[in-house]
Amino acid sequence: MTLPVDGATPTERRLLQSIVEVARHTFGAAASSIFLIDPGAGELVFEAVAGEGDGQLVGSRFPAGTGIAGWVAASGQSMLVDDLRESKHFSGDAAASTGYVPNSIMAAPLFSADECIGVLEVLDRGVNGAREMADVELLDLLADQAAIGLELLTRLRATGPDQRSDKALRLLEMAEALLESAHG
Repeated sequence: MTLPVDGATPTERRLLQSIVEVARHTFGAAASSIFLIDPGAGELVFEAVAGEGDGQLVGSRFPAGTGIAGWVAASGQSMLVDDLRESKHFSGDAAASTGYVPNSIMAAPLFSADECIGVLEVLDRGVNGAREMADVELLDLLADQAAIGLELLTRLRATGPDQRSDKALRLLEMAEALLESAHG
């Protein structure tokens, strides 16, 4: 499946934006973002950002192996780092280039058909030590929802209008209406 990278439709952008906004508020974080992998360019592309950097980062690109997001994308494993000064995977230079250098990051991969297609990150979440594993599990669920939503939208769009079932067309229209009302 080919997912949108840097050319996401308005519906896909609203879907991704709603996921990062929910993640940011759920974790009381300074910021949240979704990177999608552009396999042709070998890069991670900011597709949605909430909080710090939300006005300027969408469309920005980093080499695929860069930082925590690069490691999560390559390994397919979630990661939680509460003190980035102690992480060998953190790229301070990449963070500085965004205009915001976090102290902590929680990141989860987005999968489609057993392939990592992107990464959901939460920066500087409100820390509650007793919830660390629960936080990572919840972030994994949000990442799954983002990936499933993208896959459904992509599949519906790939099917010609004359081949879509009435139910599929209604689902697409409902998703677009819900996202439109949420981001009006």
